Amino acid sequence: MKMILGKKIGMISSFMEDGKMIPVTVVHSEPNFVLETKNLEKHKYVSTKVGFLNCSEKNINKSELGIFKKANCEPKKHIKEFRNVDGYNVGDLIKVDTFNIGDHVDVQAISKGHGFTGAIKRWNFKCGPKSHGAGYPHRYQGSISFGRGGSQGQRVMKGKKMSGHYGQELVTIQNLPIVDIDLSKNLILIKGSVPGPKNSLVIIKTTNRVKNFKKMSNIVKNSKVENQNIDAAA
Repeated sequence: MKMILGKKIGMISSFMEDGKMIPVTVVHSEPNFVLETKNLEKHKYVSTKVGFLNCSEKNINKSELGIFKKANCEPKKHIKEFRNVDGYNVGDLIKVDTFNIGDHVDVQAISKGHGFTGAIKRWNFKCGPKSHGAGYPHRYQGSISFGRGGSQGQRVMKGKKMSGHYGQELVTIQNLPIVDIDLSKNLILIKGSVPGPKNSLVIIKTTNRVKNFKKMSNIVKNSKVENQNIDAAA
């Protein structure tokens, strides 16, 4: 499985040979440093631990600092362990060219937080009547009661769709094709939208859903326009 950590830059527009415009998300990914590898004989499972983005030692606790000293590298801001991934050695660098144009990937990130949100926006409920004399049911979620009393009428069932905290959760978008890769600038261009705000951490890995996808080899890029759009997205 291929994987890499990156930082979301923003979105731009890209054009295909037939003139169709597609939305593209730009992800900046500096080379990921392999910090640790685990095997079945010693650790009872297989994994590869990588670090992303250099940071100061004062922002790292002592336990994490020992990992970096053992790997003989600078402290990293983000650490991620990928299960069932082998073939790497401590000190290896995972760059954007580990992927190819046309590969389909799963992208994970923390979505934007919206705070305490009503049920209309949070769950896409229908609004109430807005005519005169309707009272105040415009954006109410309606009755949540059920049953005929007793224990059924005295509590709210777990998982009931109501107002509450919206966003700020791990979201995975599957089967997004890679449109282009710029090794000189450490950029990965992915078709479609990616969760999270700008400058948020993004996890890119080979998709788990194996299907017969057609590779997007017919995408044509204009480097001058592309660079301008990337700067505008940042």
